[in-house]
Amino acid sequence: MSALNPYNPDSPYSPAATPRRRIRFNAFEMSCVVHQSPGLWRHPEDQSRRYNDLGYWTSLARTLEDGLFDGIFLADVLGVYDLYGASSEAALHSGAQIPVTDPLPLISAMAAVTDHLGFGLTTGTAFEHPFPFARRISTLDHLTGGRLGWNVVTGYLPSAAENTQSHGQLDTFDHDARYDHADEYLDVLYKLWEGSWEDDAVRADPVSGVYTDPGKVHPVRHRGAHYTVPGIHVSAPSPQRTPVIFQAGASDRGSTFAATHAESVFVAAPTPQKLAGVVETLTQKLHDTGRTREDVVIYALLTVITDSTDDKARAKAEDYRSYVDPEGSLTLMSGWMGVDFSTFDLDAPVAGIRSNAIQSAVAAFQSAAGEDGAEWTVRELAEFGGIGGLGPVLVGSGESIADQLEYWVDTTGIDGFNLAYAVTPGTFQDVIDHVVPVLQDRGEYPTSHTAGTLRQRLFNRGDRVPGNHPAHFARARLNDTEGVRT
Repeated sequence: MSALNPYNPDSPYSPAATPRRRIRFNAFEMSCVVHQSPGLWRHPEDQSRRYNDLGYWTSLARTLEDGLFDGIFLADVLGVYDLYGASSEAALHSGAQIPVTDPLPLISAMAAVTDHLGFGLTTGTAFEHPFPFARRISTLDHLTGGRLGWNVVTGYLPSAAENTQSHGQLDTFDHDARYDHADEYLDVLYKLWEGSWEDDAVRADPVSGVYTDPGKVHPVRHRGAHYTVPGIHVSAPSPQRTPVIFQAGASDRGSTFAATHAESVFVAAPTPQKLAGVVETLTQKLHDTGRTREDVVIYALLTVITDSTDDKARAKAEDYRSYVDPEGSLTLMSGWMGVDFSTFDLDAPVAGIRSNAIQSAVAAFQSAAGEDGAEWTVRELAEFGGIGGLGPVLVGSGESIADQLEYWVDTTGIDGFNLAYAVTPGTFQDVIDHVVPVLQDRGEYPTSHTAGTLRQRLFNRGDRVPGNHPAHFARARLNDTEGVRT
């Protein structure tokens, strides 16, 4: 076990006595009313309607820090789920990820009230030039003390592309072309973050009057298919320089992109068997790119509904299910799966819908629900996915949930869980109250915080990207061509 994982030495499951797994938690949130559980905003215990209240976010950050979570991952979309019914009406009516606000300003506020919590910021590569974006990220990495991660998304909502065409960033919405564009986007960023300023460029010498040594700041001279960036980065190097790169690509091209760039990968699968296959594929692609499984932390999407007993947890889950908005669920699923579910009767069998994506997802849902071979209706699909989206939902006492988490980790090879919520912040607080103490007693969850940047705490190594990461290669190329000192 890593020295960065301070297990309880008095636990009967202490790694000193019995080698055990390390289970990580990350909170999955979004600055909107409906993230992945449509209708639950109406529940009396849900506070998602406070998404515009800074006090909500600072309170949540303190809760997660007290619960020793690795971080909070903020999802985002710059568009509307308007495939359902060929309009934005259903999304607006149900609050399905709209209205939504920019997650970036929230991070400074949450960082100000915490000392250890990491932050995963989601932004797209198609809608902003990399030069000003590089400064935004350097600023946040400075202000958080190196606790920043960036979730790289290429965008999947056509409405986002249509509304940002004036930027001229992307001429096509072709899936693979978005990733080709993103590869260059990151190449520009790596050059700015890693290769423009030498480590000792900032002298801040009051005697000589020199603040920055001009000889130690170098232009990146990038010229590519999409961008020409000749100059220097305008921000001094931040604690990590390059933030921890997060990615969630699920397609073949997306997983290749993740294997190339990501240090933390978010995956989703309704069953351990399917999730194990995802991890195996990613591991092979990491090997193909010259990286290893140890270079990536993998979190699986999951929602936990828990209480002091199994019966109470089941009653809580039934209560939550009574608030699910089926139309809101289908609105999100239409966007995720590329099928307009409004054209089908709610009681029609899903088997009648011609879509490979739908069939594979439904087969996985059936297996997760213990109903292999059953014929699901569109309504049942909406209800099943109405809490936590496309991820599984585990229900039980703290002991029962801990047992299930152990099984998922052992059978899939993941490192931890990206926890979605039914109600917020109650779902996260329940995990902290009922599940975390059990895992701590078993020696599988930390009992105190560790200092350092997000990268240090995730990997038990330095602040900077390792030598086999493309950001390091970008800096090495500049060292060769610009005379930048390593």
